[in-house]
Amino acid sequence: MRKLHILILEDDTALCRGMEMALASGGRHFIPCRSITQAKAALQNTAPDLFILDINLPDGSGLDFCAQLRANQYTAPILILTANDTEMDMVAGLENGADDYVTKPFSLAVLRARIDALLRRALKNGGGEISAAQAGPFVFDFALSRFEKDGQSVELSKTEARLLHLLFSNKGKTLPRERLLSEIWADGTEYVDENALSVAVRRLRSKLEDDPSNPRCIQTVRGIGYRWAVTL
Repeated sequence: MRKLHILILEDDTALCRGMEMALASGGRHFIPCRSITQAKAALQNTAPDLFILDINLPDGSGLDFCAQLRANQYTAPILILTANDTEMDMVAGLENGADDYVTKPFSLAVLRARIDALLRRALKNGGGEISAAQAGPFVFDFALSRFEKDGQSVELSKTEARLLHLLFSNKGKTLPRERLLSEIWADGTEYVDENALSVAVRRLRSKLEDDPSNPRCIQTVRGIGYRWAVTL
């Protein structure tokens, strides 16, 4: 069973630590962040399986950050922590893309039950596999093999489309070359020259990047592999 990553965006250190202790089970890994700036930096290295967001933060609103996550096609469950129990705040959280909310002060047992329910639902629905998405200038419809940049159609080979799907659906995560090779050429990696991956990446960049020699989307992680960079 793979480790689940939970990002907690909460500037109250004691409360954040308490939530980590209450939710710790089943190999869960926590990414504590005290500000939106820290959370955005954390997303450059991993794509969380669940978000817990406070609303009032030192550098902005958790509601605005929630909306940004959804706009950038993050499908992982989001739970909002709010100090207000007014109907307006609850509706605002849900309208900005949150899946659930908990009002402070709250029971850690109740929080755990809510989080467990969100994770069960996400796993039952297939873990957030991306079939179609819009991000910045791009529109990717993997089910129909239709790809656009700035409203213009982009023709991709089957290999390029597989590569894009793997990178984009794991955005923020570095995918090792070995995994990319085995999943893109699943029918026979032993017959594929490792240089084929570098060629596929170069061709994909030439079609998607504004400056392929200085890529901003498909980044190389030296000695490891590639990742689709997250920009918020």
